[in-house]
Amino acid sequence: MTIIEKIIAAHAGKKAVHPGEIVDVFIDVRVARDFGGANVVKNMEDHALTLADPARTFFTFDTNPTGSDQKYATNQQICRIFARKHGIKVYDINSGIGTHLLIEEGLVYPGVTAVSTDSHANILGAVGAFGQGMGDKDIAAAWAKGSVWFKVPPSVKLNLNGKVPAGITAKEVVLNLLARFGANELLGYSIEMYGDVVNRLHLYDRITIASMATEMGAITILFPPDKEVMQYCESRTGKEIEPVYADPDARYDRVIDLDAGSFVIRVSRPGKPHDTVPVDQVKKTKIDSAFVGSCTNGRIEDMRVVADILKGKKVAPGVVLKIVPTTDKVWVQCLTEGLLKIFKDAGALVSNAGCAGCAAGQVGQNGPGEVTISTGNRNFPGKQGKGEVYLASPAVVAASAVAGYITTADDIPEKPAVFDIREKEERIRKSAEKQKPHNLPVVLEGRVWVIERDNIDTDMIFHNRYLTVTDIKEMGQYALNNLEGYEHFPKEVRPGDIIITGKNFGAGSSRQQAVDCFKSLGVQAILARSFGAIYERNAINAAFPVLTYDDLGEPEVRQGDIIRLNLETGELENLRNGKKGKVHPFSEVQMEIYQHGGLF
Repeated sequence: MTIIEKIIAAHAGKKAVHPGEIVDVFIDVRVARDFGGANVVKNMEDHALTLADPARTFFTFDTNPTGSDQKYATNQQICRIFARKHGIKVYDINSGIGTHLLIEEGLVYPGVTAVSTDSHANILGAVGAFGQGMGDKDIAAAWAKGSVWFKVPPSVKLNLNGKVPAGITAKEVVLNLLARFGANELLGYSIEMYGDVVNRLHLYDRITIASMATEMGAITILFPPDKEVMQYCESRTGKEIEPVYADPDARYDRVIDLDAGSFVIRVSRPGKPHDTVPVDQVKKTKIDSAFVGSCTNGRIEDMRVVADILKGKKVAPGVVLKIVPTTDKVWVQCLTEGLLKIFKDAGALVSNAGCAGCAAGQVGQNGPGEVTISTGNRNFPGKQGKGEVYLASPAVVAASAVAGYITTADDIPEKPAVFDIREKEERIRKSAEKQKPHNLPVVLEGRVWVIERDNIDTDMIFHNRYLTVTDIKEMGQYALNNLEGYEHFPKEVRPGDIIITGKNFGAGSSRQQAVDCFKSLGVQAILARSFGAIYERNAINAAFPVLTYDDLGEPEVRQGDIIRLNLETGELENLRNGKKGKVHPFSEVQMEIYQHGGLF
């Protein structure tokens, strides 16, 4: 078996499991954040669920640890009250990012299973653990039952060999992987990393790469734990740990060999994490702000890189640099090592540990026309504000903050760029214009919306500024209003409509609202070539029909056609021309949940 198969089998009480098999998996660590946590509490209370094991259950307040938003503050307090009632440990606003805390506190280590309302919980693959981001229904089920259903994913073995060129960091490695595989070539796979390059990676390097598995569409990126990882985890847990490795005869869907010697410093252009280009293509692009932090690049090693570049220098005039460590321990270490003084002397804003701008909370957001370079893992439109976001390594971000434009650490000018106010005003004007809105049966029948796009992410479906909305009746008005050309979708859609779209629909975050907003409008089903893994789970658990297809060619479905769809057989008929086609029908588990009106 592969690593993922061994971990799942061990937690499902089975000797072996196989890709595609659906099993009940025992979850060692069950986490809800301040984003999503209140909805988990609501599910627990609405369904009179009892807590299976408080010792394995946690809250982490990382998305808005400043409590600067009234709705976030309210949700945090709802979680605190529930935690006091049931003896749940809360990693409150002074702690940091939950996934990092799980490793730092010794709660997660090789072979462990963990779920969180954080879509980047698969970051735990860095230590050889199986972490998954899930929606609030799944998390509530895990809290109550101790286990959740899961489909065993197929595995890919990725061998990374060769001599990594100078200046290439772990962030560049994963940006090069995104350039090679895009957002959906490895969709739904568990990726195991091997090779000479991997053997030389430190724990913080592995965390950076694993943190962007979600952006690649993968279930997880798993690193077989080496001596350094084992020593770190055993020092945190205080016990001897048995690592999990793949069998020598493990079967993989694909074995891929890559030469890291061809890797270059890359930057993701605004809008798509996988739209990466060599840094030279975007060099001297003027920036307004820079951000160092997120679960991808906010560890002490990243902070030291930034401090080395900033020492004795100033952030360029007109540029704002924001720095947010991943955990409070990293923040304190920055203080002890004198890094905070370097940051402040350079003119940076340093905030308490947390996720920062990624979840519309804390610092890190930008405004219309603002150009930001960030060490984060996502730059979907609207994800970090109304401006544009480039993704890069800590070294490139720090160098760019000093230069006033995108550059590398070895190419910082003696004098920073000076902005032309007229150019900046024009950029803001164009951005503002861009923001304006444009003028449980088995057989379903409905009018079709054909949305011919791939990689429609959850920020396009249901923007993060509405995450505090918990009433499903209010959610429909925001559906697809961050997808260009579909801002009026909530007003034009009719109850009973069916959406047909492309690959990787629902990529991104774990937010349940991205499913429930369609239910709110009466949309009957969504057909896609493939779905984001978390999105598909959320839809199935909410009894919302989502089905995949390979090719709908024969029925020639067009916008506005009426189709008849059989969820049980997968038969699809276009009533305009009488032609028939096939989609993949419901699985047994999906049908059972659907017929019960949802997971609960």
